[in-house]
Amino acid sequence: MQILLIRHGESEADILNVHEGRADFELTERGRKQVGSLSQKVKNDFPPDFIWASTLKRARETAETLGETIGCPVQLEEELMEFNNGVQAGLSFEEAKKYPEPKFFHERFENGESFIEFRMRIETIFSKIVTGNKYERIAIVAHGGVINNILRAFYQMPINMEYYFKIGDTGISLIELNDKEKVIHFINDTNHLENI
Repeated sequence: MQILLIRHGESEADILNVHEGRADFELTERGRKQVGSLSQKVKNDFPPDFIWASTLKRARETAETLGETIGCPVQLEEELMEFNNGVQAGLSFEEAKKYPEPKFFHERFENGESFIEFRMRIETIFSKIVTGNKYERIAIVAHGGVINNILRAFYQMPINMEYYFKIGDTGISLIELNDKEKVIHFINDTNHLENI
């Protein structure tokens, strides 16, 4: 089974320079152009049979556009939402300094979740998606933090590993699970954005 991991297009939060996380921002016009280009590339090169997507607007619109372009179903899943950064969501980076980030992985952001809770949430939903899968290729349309945690789980990296996978707007990663091995085909392909 092949799994496409796709990040949403540019959102309004990117323009406003605010913390995103659970703040539910729409795609920008540029983001919609990115998604259009992404959708054509995925349709031509590796169309999925089924799409799972975060319920947050930026990911949902990305997934729905992709699904319409390819002609495949989309299922929204709340557990694929981005990290719950609590009170920081939607605040400017300067304003958010009033709410310092926790020092330990088990400590929650105020009104949010901890890094351990986030990792476990993503590993749990990823396991459910993979275990219940009946398709040859699926796509998961979500967020940078979600994709990072899926990749960390795929690599079996510990929670305290300090590596971060850079995932750009509409970045595509392709991984594969089969009976013999796990395969990483590529991570963060954004070549479809060259003319945008």
